[in-house]
Amino acid sequence: MARKTPLYDLHVKLGGKMVDFAGWMLPVQYAGILEEHRAVRTKAGLFDVSHMGEFMLKGEHVIPYVNWLVCNDIGRIAPGKVRYSPLLNEQGGIVDDLLIYDYSDHEILLVVNAANREKDFQWIQSHLKDGIELEDISDSIAQIALQGPLALEILSKVSDPAALPVKYYSFERNVTVAGRKVMVSRTGYTGEDGFEIYADAKDGTRIYEALLEAGKPEGVEPCGLGCRDTLRLEAGMPLYGHEMDDTTAPEDTALERYCKMEKDDFVGRAALASHFSATTRIGIKVLDRGIAREHCDIYDEAGQKVGHTTSGTFLPTLDGAYAMAIVQRQVSQPGTKLFVDVRGRRLAAEAVTLPFYHK
Repeated sequence: MARKTPLYDLHVKLGGKMVDFAGWMLPVQYAGILEEHRAVRTKAGLFDVSHMGEFMLKGEHVIPYVNWLVCNDIGRIAPGKVRYSPLLNEQGGIVDDLLIYDYSDHEILLVVNAANREKDFQWIQSHLKDGIELEDISDSIAQIALQGPLALEILSKVSDPAALPVKYYSFERNVTVAGRKVMVSRTGYTGEDGFEIYADAKDGTRIYEALLEAGKPEGVEPCGLGCRDTLRLEAGMPLYGHEMDDTTAPEDTALERYCKMEKDDFVGRAALASHFSATTRIGIKVLDRGIAREHCDIYDEAGQKVGHTTSGTFLPTLDGAYAMAIVQRQVSQPGTKLFVDVRGRRLAAEAVTLPFYHK
């Protein structure tokens, strides 16, 4: 049976169309995917992302431990900063991609994908070092994302704007929002400015309702999974299980900049040192009429199969059909002519630079 977030009853009350996503009952849409997408691009949208997993790591040497655990370099990360990193296995494949919150020299918060929560916890637990404590605190947290160009204006109505994080990928703890103490990070998965609020599970509904009420003059809208996917695709943001999995190395999917080979050691480093990647992730613009979704084969002008799509749909802001794809490097240059097989029809397409959308 699918699980429910702390905001489930509110979604039903607001008319959300509920679906099972990664074992959680979540709204796929309210007013409609297109309307919600445009609200985030032009005004603001409010998302329930409480299905995400949160792990707390503690210990005197937690910073060097996490620096060994992930392939990005967090050795010089400072309290109040957030860093993105793939989490690798010994073969160099991606176990998950996650956010790392530096609470202090002795505390690190990891935010992981909902579908990988149990897998990630078991994997990290099997790689714990002496003196490091690991706790899954996911069920105690309601996570709410307020995204869009008017997000700061709206959030400032129910909090002290001077207490909010200023820079992208930073956070502030003990911020009062709608009368409740929360953590606020300036992060998101939409390609817009915005915030993610980590609250006590019992306070989630109160905070969500307060933000909806405060944002009425600005046109804030409750948003579902549907527009969250179109927004992240426009922004060229990868999704685990689509652009990456346990067999994909960072370089295979254009995430090599988050993998710091100059570090002395990290899990998977030895495998990556001898790894040759023949593929990379690119953007595809479909030129013919039709939509390329995931798992569509891609061919070059000579008719040779050179890759496949990983995510794709109609992108509202660009008013066209686009996809992300993993292709052979020789056809990855922008402007390269390609063909995408959509149910037996080969649609003309071309390689384009990611992200598709720039704010």
